[in-house]
Amino acid sequence: MYPNINNCLFSYFFFNWHPSYFEIYSFRILSHQILPHIHLKHPRLYYSHLIFFSFDSFSKIAIAANGELGVLEGRTVALIHPIVMGGLYLFTLWAGYLGWQWRRVRTIQEEISELKKQLKASSSSTDESSSDSPVEAQIEKLTEERKELLKGSFRDRHYNAGSILLGFGVIEAIGGGLDTYYRTGQLFPGPHLFGGAAITALWAAAAALAPAMQKGNETARNAHIALNVLNVLLFTSQIPTGFEILSSVFEYTTWP
Repeated sequence: MYPNINNCLFSYFFFNWHPSYFEIYSFRILSHQILPHIHLKHPRLYYSHLIFFSFDSFSKIAIAANGELGVLEGRTVALIHPIVMGGLYLFTLWAGYLGWQWRRVRTIQEEISELKKQLKASSSSTDESSSDSPVEAQIEKLTEERKELLKGSFRDRHYNAGSILLGFGVIEAIGGGLDTYYRTGQLFPGPHLFGGAAITALWAAAAALAPAMQKGNETARNAHIALNVLNVLLFTSQIPTGFEILSSVFEYTTWP
């Protein structure tokens, strides 16, 4: 007569709070009595339970936060996330500036086209020369400004900056959560965690609009700007909570 599998699972979860008790009692029953019996009559159930218990044992090792992970639990690794994210915040502002300059290149051409229409209409209604008109002077001024902006290659620079921001941002957003998890064995739901998740999602959503923007879709362009403005606001709101977490890092970790 073999012990009931449900009783064994209950004992596992009950004694899981005390690994030493579990090793003495539950795991011995599981490995020597229950699993061999299941293997003979229910092979699929056997392998599913074997994988479950193996994964659970591995997870306990992975989230150990008592020095088992060495330097990974130290202050040096913990400071990587705030340093990188601080740099990415400044880089976000720089990417926004590049994007705004590229938008100016496009909108200034639209202004020139409108002024040329006005100039043509005024010229056709009068026989006088319009070479010295204020409209003509404004067209020349905007044309020179556009030439200078084109020299900055803002389109390519903005695209490259956005790609770098997306790549490093997503990697470090995930890395920050992993760092907290393997140092403490848990995550801390709150404004900083949820704000970081929202920022990562906004990065992806803004980047997904790029193909439509390249085809001249003005709605996609406006949505791209709106998403990134919201992203900057969220990113800025992360600074106070980030400093609170940083102070905890210095309080509860040691070098290296």
